[in-house]
Amino acid sequence: ISFGWSSVKIDMSAAKRDPRPIIPFGLSAFAASLFALGLALGTTIAVGMLFIIQMKVILTNKTSIESWIEEKAKDRIQYYQTGETFIFPYDMGSKWKNFKQVFTWSGIPEGDGLDWPVRDGCHQYSLTIEQLKQKADKRVRSVRYRAVEDYSGVCCPVTKGIKTFFTTPCTEEPRIALSKGDLILATRGLKHWMYGEKIHDSAADGGIRERGWFPRKCVEKCQYDSETDQPVDGEKKNR
Repeated sequence: ISFGWSSVKIDMSAAKRDPRPIIPFGLSAFAASLFALGLALGTTIAVGMLFIIQMKVILTNKTSIESWIEEKAKDRIQYYQTGETFIFPYDMGSKWKNFKQVFTWSGIPEGDGLDWPVRDGCHQYSLTIEQLKQKADKRVRSVRYRAVEDYSGVCCPVTKGIKTFFTTPCTEEPRIALSKGDLILATRGLKHWMYGEKIHDSAADGGIRERGWFPRKCVEKCQYDSETDQPVDGEKKNR
């Protein structure tokens, strides 16, 4: 090959003998490739599951919290045999109609952020009214307990037993500290934990509501409370 006054000779005999380049692939490179493959597969599966969940929400116009409210509404109606029928107001009755509310030609979903299209026979406050009914029902079916042990309110109490320590509720809901003699209205519970509201003197505490989880072994049921002498909602559920 000539470049003006200079010339360069290139030996191509080695390329003719072995045209394929040699790429070293040792144990470390193999381990790194497997690690990268695992990350790629994990990300693909996670994003795929998230896509399925989001599409389910879009096709039903119903978030996971709203699905939970609807399930409790059906349980309430069945428990009291009221004969009413709960219709979720934001489900238009067709997956295609629900889909078109989110994916529009303009790129802007229907609704203004405050008022949304609702199903026939419902209004903007249908879901709110049902939530108020559920809260009232929860108060009626709550059970009164009295604290027999002090509890500091820590997330994983070591002094309350191994089972209590390892079965702490995996939730962002708070824990409430208890002192011996405190009264609590329990609304739901697990095998070793309960959730409820501490009963305060409204005049002395300014009407502050203190709700959260506490160990079941720290309380005992008030036997004299005949009006709410029934099992706690979810008491038989185990972790």
